[in-house]
Amino acid sequence: MAAAPQNWFTDAKLGVLVTWGLYSVPGWAPVTGALSEVIATQGWKAWFAANPYAEWYLNSLRIDGSPTQVHHRHTYGQGFDYYDFVPRFDEANRSWDPDAWAELFRAAGVRYALLTTKHSDSYALWPTASPCPRRPELRSNRDLVGAFADSVRAHGLRMGVYHCAGMDWVYRPQPVRRFADLAATIPQEQEYVEYCTAQWRELIERYEPSVLWNDMGFPTAGDVAGLISAYRRRVPEGMVNDRFGQLPVPGAAVGPTADGTDGGVIVMGLSGSFDFTTPEYTAYGDIVDGAWESVRGLGFSFGYNEMEGSDQVVTRAELIRQFVDIVSKNGNLLLGVGPRADGSIPALHERRLRELGAWLSVNGEAIYGTAPWSRAGDDLAGTPVRHTVGAQAHYLHVLGPVPGMLRLPGVEVAAAGAATVLGHPGCAVTVTPVGDDVEVRLAVPVPEDAVTVIRIDGAIRDRRGARGRA
Repeated sequence: MAAAPQNWFTDAKLGVLVTWGLYSVPGWAPVTGALSEVIATQGWKAWFAANPYAEWYLNSLRIDGSPTQVHHRHTYGQGFDYYDFVPRFDEANRSWDPDAWAELFRAAGVRYALLTTKHSDSYALWPTASPCPRRPELRSNRDLVGAFADSVRAHGLRMGVYHCAGMDWVYRPQPVRRFADLAATIPQEQEYVEYCTAQWRELIERYEPSVLWNDMGFPTAGDVAGLISAYRRRVPEGMVNDRFGQLPVPGAAVGPTADGTDGGVIVMGLSGSFDFTTPEYTAYGDIVDGAWESVRGLGFSFGYNEMEGSDQVVTRAELIRQFVDIVSKNGNLLLGVGPRADGSIPALHERRLRELGAWLSVNGEAIYGTAPWSRAGDDLAGTPVRHTVGAQAHYLHVLGPVPGMLRLPGVEVAAAGAATVLGHPGCAVTVTPVGDDVEVRLAVPVPEDAVTVIRIDGAIRDRRGARGRA
């Protein structure tokens, strides 16, 4: 890696990625499933033909016979072009209140927030001085990016920007139908290199974001190193993701999921200078030394999709358990939020954010600013647990019902330590060495939760030795 991870990022643990643009007007995609599940069972061709990512609406629309094309023609008519959504989006977002987003994100326990400043359709969410040369009208007259930045910062959050430099459907009208098409999709014309580089530099200079989140690579002739160097001079504590490389490269990793089972996962890795990696809709199987961020939507799409209901949106328990699993492996969760065109956030999505925030209001000390332990977790007689370590305590995260006694294998404490169940101060907890193990006993039962956290004061040593690696 080019630079050491910054403390603010690894301490933050939770971010949001707001995916908002022209595609939010139709707000439609077929309900197919999660990325890793679809790829593992049906392959990339099936994914693109019925892409559940609503922000890919234009690409899906261009695939003959696709569910999106059928829906679009039925809803808007044969002659309605995708870019006819521009005036509808501009009109709808006039009523958007950025403070409402920022207040919600803060209530959810979010520490940094990113906005899609430009997705693959070339429409910029700020009045850029460097619009698409072939469609210069594709830019917002209202500075949505600036309003977003001002609001989230005023509420104590760091602000970052997403920008898709590696894909532009104005320059590449042929649709992506399979993974191999992605490499040919990256525009290589000098005009495009200058355009996307100018937009990135403008975002850096105008908004000084704490995170640069590029997507789908970068033109071969682009000066990525120079761009990132300029950013580091402007924002020394800034963080750069791993998708500035020249070509997307699919990778696979297999490891335990948050519920303790084994599951195949797909990791999109890009070469280049970066500070953190970004597996999508998945997590690493074990602790990773470097900074990383698991990115997923609240549903199967990042952009707003009116077709998604409770069966597609992650449950409260799943969300909290996935989050804890990620943090125990030294990662952050970047949670995708897809507002409607007017900026309103679907009620079920808002509920999940507030539920996560309510859990963090009780258990946040076991998350924020913590580090991974020697091992991410254990399966204790069918009870999966995860570990995190704070400055003064060891945190045991129990994923599911908490038994009256937990026996931690191969650990050592200097003496019986004080312990408590976060949120349940009336429950006495004893920590007792038993041979090479430690027994943690609860005096009374505690109500079942997605994850219950037991705080053990002081340090616990792992007799097994070195930390696992992904």
